[in-house]
Amino acid sequence: MQNTIQKRFISYIAKDTQSNPKSGKHPSSPNQWNFAEDLVEELKSIGAQVDFDDKHCYIYGSIPSNISNIKEEKPVIAFIAHMDTASEMSGHCVNPQIFVYEGGEINREQLHMKPEDFPALKELIGEKIITTDGTTLLGADDKAGITEIITAIEYLLTHPEIPRGEIRFAFTPDEEIGEGADFFDVKRLGADFAYTMDGGPLGELEYESFNAASAVVKIKGESIHPGSAKNAMVNASLLGMEFHNLLPIGMRPELTEGYEGFFHLLEITGTAEEATLEYIIRDHDRKLFKEKKELFQATADFLNKKYGPRFTATIKDSYYNMGDVLKDHPQVINLAKQAMENLKITPKIQPIRGGTDGSKLSFMGLPTPNIFVGGYHYHGKYEMIPLSSMEKAVQVILEINRLNIDSTNKEEYNETKQ
Repeated sequence: MQNTIQKRFISYIAKDTQSNPKSGKHPSSPNQWNFAEDLVEELKSIGAQVDFDDKHCYIYGSIPSNISNIKEEKPVIAFIAHMDTASEMSGHCVNPQIFVYEGGEINREQLHMKPEDFPALKELIGEKIITTDGTTLLGADDKAGITEIITAIEYLLTHPEIPRGEIRFAFTPDEEIGEGADFFDVKRLGADFAYTMDGGPLGELEYESFNAASAVVKIKGESIHPGSAKNAMVNASLLGMEFHNLLPIGMRPELTEGYEGFFHLLEITGTAEEATLEYIIRDHDRKLFKEKKELFQATADFLNKKYGPRFTATIKDSYYNMGDVLKDHPQVINLAKQAMENLKITPKIQPIRGGTDGSKLSFMGLPTPNIFVGGYHYHGKYEMIPLSSMEKAVQVILEINRLNIDSTNKEEYNETKQ
């Protein structure tokens, strides 16, 4: 199976599908259309049923149940992944490096990784891994998820002797810019619950996420020739620096972990005349999330009192903690946990410190926790993934199907094991 996974994954990451947060379109980049059309043809070729939303670029699909004598109706499960890759670093002309890691420092092309700087390497000695060449991101987030879902679908279709319930799947655009579920049609998917295959290293199972907002502060200054600027110039860029420095230093992402939230400055542009600072605001706790948004606005209000009406803050909620929904659906979580445990994979339950389509989908009536795909260090040149973890992700999908249709396991995974 690893050869199939490797070939499929390499073919996917060769296609640049980065989303564009500034395009104002959906999908936000034309290459996502091209990739979606390729996936539709591939899915049809392996015998899957495909329903392509050619207005919004969503792929929905299914494979039918092959069980005719089942006495009780089983839930319909879906697996979901996203087609776009992050915009933080180039995803064009990805040059993957495929090798067995034997320990020590990685020196390949322009990629240099030392175990003391990347402790995860110590767990991967002897593993066949795929990395970048140090000039682009890899794209495992989330083309690994697509690879694993389609590989599982193909396996079931080519092994009709394996009992299966109806399985549905979906591939979304623009998850990386927080718009992956904006036009998602839950009814069209037709599942009772779902799993996003969009997590990190082996064993990750996540059913809590951030509450998230985007925030922008625009600043008006007064540009005056520096030779005659005394008591006249108001430098908008300097005011922007003052705004940022009033936010709590300890609430920056590089200083937080676990359930700790943050203000993250994504981009700053400015001149003396005007400046713009773009942020994301995150917290797992709804009350602390509200307080962070209030603090952001209060900072702008404070500076407006100090300098006059020069600061305009705009805050927009993006998604909410899916744990608020999934706490009422423990059977969905326990099914994934049981599947991992049956495969001798230790579930690593932790909150997501990032985005996932599952956050929005859960609030849209489709409970959707997140399962590992096997990768590390997403969104940059140090991204890597072991093939064995991808294979195990495929096995988890297959085992979830088995547990779902095996009535002898029904009571087991419906028990609350949290």
